[in-house]
Amino acid sequence: MKIRTRKLIGTVGLLCLVVVWSLAGMAIAQTPWLASSRLAQGIFYVVAGLGWVLPAMPLIAWMSRPDKPTA
Repeated sequence: MKIRTRKLIGTVGLLCLVVVWSLAGMAIAQTPWLASSRLAQGIFYVVAGLGWVLPAMPLIAWMSRPDKPTA
């Protein structure tokens, strides 16, 4: 697969990941158990804000992998 194709697929994948992650974060943030504790809110927002990076890292590494040389 050429790098241009990988970047296109990876970009669409990253957009889907960010949209789903943010919608899930907004839904969880509205729960009553989270609203009752400031400590839980702080932990949640740190995890929700930075947590999408871990699944995105392998995808970005795959996108930037160079093409295999052809003989």
